[in-house]
Amino acid sequence: MSSNDRVIIFDTTLRDGEQSPGASMTGEEKLRIARALERLKVDVIEAGFAIASPGDFAAVKLVADNIKDSTVCSLARAVDADIERAAEALAGANSGRIHTFIATSPIHMQYKLRMQPEQVVEQAVRAVTKARSLCADVEFSCEDAGRSEIDFLCRIIEAAIDAGARTINIPDTVGYAIPHQYADTIRQLLERIPNADKAVFSVHCHNDLGLAVANSLAAVVAGARQVECTINGLGERAGNAALEEIVMAIKTRQDLLGVHTRIETENILAASRLVSGITGFPVQPNKAIVGANAFAHESGIHQDGVLKHRETYEIMSAQSVGWNANKMVMGKHSGRAAFRSRLEELGIVLEGDELNAAFGRFKELADKKHEIFDEDLQALVSDTLADEAPEHYKLASLEVASKTGVVPQAQLVLSIDGAELSATAQGSGPVDATFKAIETIADSGATLQLYSVNAITRGTDSQGEVTVRLEKGGRIVNGNGADTDIVVASAKAYLNALNLMQVGAKAHPQVEGV
Repeated sequence: MSSNDRVIIFDTTLRDGEQSPGASMTGEEKLRIARALERLKVDVIEAGFAIASPGDFAAVKLVADNIKDSTVCSLARAVDADIERAAEALAGANSGRIHTFIATSPIHMQYKLRMQPEQVVEQAVRAVTKARSLCADVEFSCEDAGRSEIDFLCRIIEAAIDAGARTINIPDTVGYAIPHQYADTIRQLLERIPNADKAVFSVHCHNDLGLAVANSLAAVVAGARQVECTINGLGERAGNAALEEIVMAIKTRQDLLGVHTRIETENILAASRLVSGITGFPVQPNKAIVGANAFAHESGIHQDGVLKHRETYEIMSAQSVGWNANKMVMGKHSGRAAFRSRLEELGIVLEGDELNAAFGRFKELADKKHEIFDEDLQALVSDTLADEAPEHYKLASLEVASKTGVVPQAQLVLSIDGAELSATAQGSGPVDATFKAIETIADSGATLQLYSVNAITRGTDSQGEVTVRLEKGGRIVNGNGADTDIVVASAKAYLNALNLMQVGAKAHPQVEGV
């Protein structure tokens, strides 16, 4: 295939995905996801919006300094301060990109920007020129392109390419487009803009009408050669185009689409589970590609067909996206070298005290659970790193009584900066009682927004992975905990969230963007 047959995969899980309500991530969590994306062979990783906050800047810098095989990108509005901050965060990147944008639809220009079209073009050119003076790789986006006038799009894009933009993004910011209409827009732009051959045309589709993937693929057929997407379709409102669906559609229907990506699809499932675990957004069972039922067959007719010939009812193999691909099962006889090696294969690099702490937890888990799978290791590392954060609150002991016909009760002891305090509380269930006992001591004033439990693997000895989302004063934090005892995992997750709240976790990133 020629170079023009390759579709560039631009992942924005760490930026647009984080704008999903409640999906705020720490810098270390972003780096873990970035490493998983690098293992996937994602071409471009949009690590954040560097100017949004000191935390966002630090996260973009952390990713840029550590990722070597993917281009690392920072979003920036079309203003000098944003662009300079993005360039500063990307200074250590092996390959960096500044992604600058400005709104181009009549409704946005009139009511949000309060600018005339001529002013918008001037600002776009000034921004791209500024970005090119600081970074060789510049992407320009026409925010709300889906509702922009085609003549104006042609005009501003031609000017942006002349100014040095080498990627032009046509986002359907509000999920308004229909596939055939969106494809026609891309086709017209490629045909009408004189210097279109000097840039890669990109698409970024939102899923408000459930058409993000369909619109993206229609645009690829029309000539777009970069797709912006997220793991599990994570994103604000109804989300973004799902990376796993885009990639597997291109791979499975290469006969029709005639393009390919460089994604190593066997790593898709691991990335999906990592993002789900960190954000606390569970993957629905019937989700394409990565849902628990994606390759399950209940119907007797289907089962019979698959047994006789897999392709009767399966258009792709489960192994091709990472299902049942784990060959190495860890156990209590596994040593430190095997443990470290397996973590590295999962894209997890731990050193020193972190490695020692994780290995210690691994041995504890191995005494409770006969077989330890990759999913267990991912959860174990999340739990270990959560405990590595500054701990104001720490669980010393927990005793729960739950009996039919009797109100559940929890007794616990918390260590608060080394001093132990005890509390007892009743609740509608053992977890509710545990949370109330914690709050008897902490009196945090936080509101519980989400309580999510996920059985990491099959079997009654499976670890339970719990996500607790707390909100206080506009700040949202996600706490994680894992244990074979679900009540203990719940207590760990709640305390992890309280500890993150103590260290001033950043506000949820409600920033404008494509």
